Amino acid sequence: MCGIIGYLGQLEKKEIILKGLKELEYRGYDSAGMAVLENNELSFFKKAGKLENLVNFMKNLNFNDEGVAIGHTRWATHGKPDDTNSHPHYGEYSCIIHNGIIENYKEIKEELKTTHFNSQTDTEVVVHLFEKYANTLSPEKAFSEVIKKIDGAYAILLITKKAPNTIFFAKKNAPLIIGKGSNNSEFYMASCDAPLVGICKQVAYLNDGDFGFLDKNGIHLLNGVVEFKELNCDKESALKDGFDTFMEKEIYEQSQIVQNILIGRIINDKVCFDELKNLNQDFSKIIICACGTSYHAALASSYIYERSANIECRVEIASEFRYKNGFLDKNALFVCISQSGETADTLEALKIAKNAGLKTLALCNVDNSSIAREADYCILIRAGIEKSVASTKAFCAQMLNLWLLALYLNKNPNLDIKKELLAIKDLSNVLKVNKNTHDKLKRLSKRYLHGHGFFFIGRDLFYPLALEAALKLKEISYMHAEGYAAGEMKHGPIALADSELFTIAFMPKNILYDKTRSNVLELSARDANILAISPIEFSEADDFIKTSEQEHYLSEFFEMMVIMQLFALEITNRVGANVDMPRNLAKSVTVE
Repeated sequence: MCGIIGYLGQLEKKEIILKGLKELEYRGYDSAGMAVLENNELSFFKKAGKLENLVNFMKNLNFNDEGVAIGHTRWATHGKPDDTNSHPHYGEYSCIIHNGIIENYKEIKEELKTTHFNSQTDTEVVVHLFEKYANTLSPEKAFSEVIKKIDGAYAILLITKKAPNTIFFAKKNAPLIIGKGSNNSEFYMASCDAPLVGICKQVAYLNDGDFGFLDKNGIHLLNGVVEFKELNCDKESALKDGFDTFMEKEIYEQSQIVQNILIGRIINDKVCFDELKNLNQDFSKIIICACGTSYHAALASSYIYERSANIECRVEIASEFRYKNGFLDKNALFVCISQSGETADTLEALKIAKNAGLKTLALCNVDNSSIAREADYCILIRAGIEKSVASTKAFCAQMLNLWLLALYLNKNPNLDIKKELLAIKDLSNVLKVNKNTHDKLKRLSKRYLHGHGFFFIGRDLFYPLALEAALKLKEISYMHAEGYAAGEMKHGPIALADSELFTIAFMPKNILYDKTRSNVLELSARDANILAISPIEFSEADDFIKTSEQEHYLSEFFEMMVIMQLFALEITNRVGANVDMPRNLAKSVTVE
């Protein structure tokens, strides 16, 4: 996720911005930049790669006079991660930085068709649109017109020579905070608390839809009132953006992650992957190879490939694949999945497939990682940096990218692509955490702290979701949990059913509901405690979480995914284990 920092005052601006960007490195980034407006001179500097590249580029510069400065770390979503596409973006007399998505940037670009654009980004249209209006309107009115015009999610900072000691700002579905400096004419802005700890004692958390400007006379909100509160001085807490744990923060971020993933990937009701434009689609099957959570995403996606896209799909556990001497058909596309791009078993499996002459494709979250470099093609899943060891938003991003890839590779002429894309476009809403549901899970969690274990059950691709749910619970709470295909209960596992067994049942309306219901009733008849998750009321359950009505079973999958993540989180909070750093585990498994 991109990081934003802004400063208005007389202190040396370069160091303030660079220190702020350093505090935002945890969000993940591939380039950094800043702009300074002093003495009516506008300067901007940006470099791809690590922040130190920008530091070295600016090492002989200082900015000590009254003025403003803005800085940005970019996680590329639209346009390659290079100097040109890095922020800030500029016009004739203005500069902008932006975190989020301008969804209607193509329409605005068409409106500005006589304008020369320097980058491939959606952000650049905003600064040119502002200057179009500012040529005839005051800067304040011009900025107001811009906010009326743009659609999407954004945190925006804009500086302009038309208003030399002013920072214009806007927030919608992306974080933005204002901090008061040591005097009433000094202000800071940031994407989270972290850069402000130790500098500001009071901060204002902007609400969605807020926009306005800062100058030495204070904050001018053009649509409301700013309320300041005391800033928590704990740096670790500041990085969590007000959440108690990184895992909780990352669960809540999944709605925003979807918007990042979709930038440039759905155009005119077609799925587009620029990364795959040279991929010859003459393969007859897909082999997907992964470990852990990534394996569960692969297994779930195999149902999409075979049922929806009409592509034969085989899924392998990377640690086993390396030693089985498995048959590798040269007509297969070999797909490997790894959040870090450094998973040792998956990397070795990839090398085996390449040596066997297969086309290879990697899905990972880290550009220039070993797996990204080794594969013939690579799709970055755009999850942003994930701090908690237990993966949540990376799993979500993997699933969405695998769904998009299935539509991109589709060999089924009868598949209703528009219906699929309609469901995908609504996922951001589906993934928003329902506060009432979260509160209910907090209350329910105290009832699930005894007994001899958990069964998570589901059918179809809700079986891999059950596997992932069991993994989440066991890896962070240390309680025994197993995931099963619901139809397999009577083939052995039901022997464990009694009043001390907890069964969490995924019961989607749109796929195999009656079959799953029958399997749950078999367990209930043997006194197992049942927590049913479904949009359909289920009176036989001991506990029930009602989900929303959805037309597509994959929408149900993503909603239930969030619920199972929150369930694991709240039980772990109850038992007092470290949610973000479970024992014996590491974020990136780089050894065999």
